[in-house]
Amino acid sequence: MNLLRNDLNRRSFVSGAAKTFLGVTAASQFHTRVIAAPGQGASPLKQAATARNVIYLYMTGGMSHLDTFDPKPDKADIMGLTKVINTNVDGIRVSNNLPLVARQMDKLALVRSMLSTQGAHEQGQYYQHTSYTLRSSIRHPSMGAWLQKFQDRGNPTLPGSVMIGNDSRHPGAGFFESRFSPLMINDPEGGINNVKTNQWFTEERFHDRLNVAKKLDRQFAETYNVKNVRAYSDMYDDALKMMKSEELKAFDLSAEPDALRSKYGSDRFGQGCLLARRLVEHGVRFVEVSFGSWDTHNANFTRVPELCDELDAALSALLQDLDSRGMLQETLVVLATEFGRTPEINQNDGRDHHAPGFTCLMAGGGIRGGQVYGATDEMGGKAVENPVTIPDFNATIAYALGIPLDQVLYSPSKRPFTVADKGKPVTALFG
Repeated sequence: MNLLRNDLNRRSFVSGAAKTFLGVTAASQFHTRVIAAPGQGASPLKQAATARNVIYLYMTGGMSHLDTFDPKPDKADIMGLTKVINTNVDGIRVSNNLPLVARQMDKLALVRSMLSTQGAHEQGQYYQHTSYTLRSSIRHPSMGAWLQKFQDRGNPTLPGSVMIGNDSRHPGAGFFESRFSPLMINDPEGGINNVKTNQWFTEERFHDRLNVAKKLDRQFAETYNVKNVRAYSDMYDDALKMMKSEELKAFDLSAEPDALRSKYGSDRFGQGCLLARRLVEHGVRFVEVSFGSWDTHNANFTRVPELCDELDAALSALLQDLDSRGMLQETLVVLATEFGRTPEINQNDGRDHHAPGFTCLMAGGGIRGGQVYGATDEMGGKAVENPVTIPDFNATIAYALGIPLDQVLYSPSKRPFTVADKGKPVTALFG
């Protein structure tokens, strides 16, 4: 009994020390029980992962739900020029802007009852990516960073997460160490910059310069042996590993057949989706591809069909490609946006920002396809059935990945945070 008491006292001391000095809980080191502060209102569910990877497609600018995945066929004054078509699932209809995706509806789960508290672009995008509102005093981690923090990389020589689109406002690693930041790629066809050396720059010269750099850094690193300095060194080492890795071929789209590349679409979003599939195939566990701009205040009925042409080809090709390779079951495909557009058509033939009701979707990774969850009212104005908040949606992603929803990690200022704030996963989507 004394031995047990001493052991528990030792564990309590180590856990408390970790919280105080490292800013995180030490729960992962103990297998008999989880030592972590439970997040007030967070889900107590202890889930088993249904997905290993995520391909996260982000529609920047606020995608119109009415002209895509939540049309209102009986409201001609709301729909404008947009028509409605059937899908390959009885009872589910989408807009005529998405004919190819309509044939893949048996793989998709539409969440038509999304709602947000943020009606401006920067704030809404930040909230969608982090589950927390934008503040000047702190930067919160995105889902890819949370995944790396709790779980290992899929490939030790490639980044844990990649962002295709190079959004400078992306939250990245937030207050986590910089090594959890995504690798940013602007052009999917351009690969990674600065990984190939010139012919005159021999391996010997490379190592000489590397050794000099290490000597210059050594005294600083030894003097300031703190988490952020170590994280910078780790990130530097990771970059060197990647430069030497044969896995860099994952970034080479020229290895794909021309016919498949054409199927995804020749635009950056389509090629970004193809690159995402290649990266997941090589062990990168979280890949985001951004696509915009969906901010259709003007000429909504001209601009949305143009955007949907690219989205329709890329998303349908991605779903088919993952499925044919046996990858869809372990890869969660997410399509998200910061808010929808108003049912009212403004004087510029456009739709304005609309946070009270819009649509996001999921496929693969344990999600049951061919379903609609929730609903907006008959005008498409407000989520009225099974409303899903942004933290709920992100909790569902974390739930699929097996990320603990109620385990608290601490920011450098010792403030407690969970992966999806107080969000509850929509478990009805799984099956």
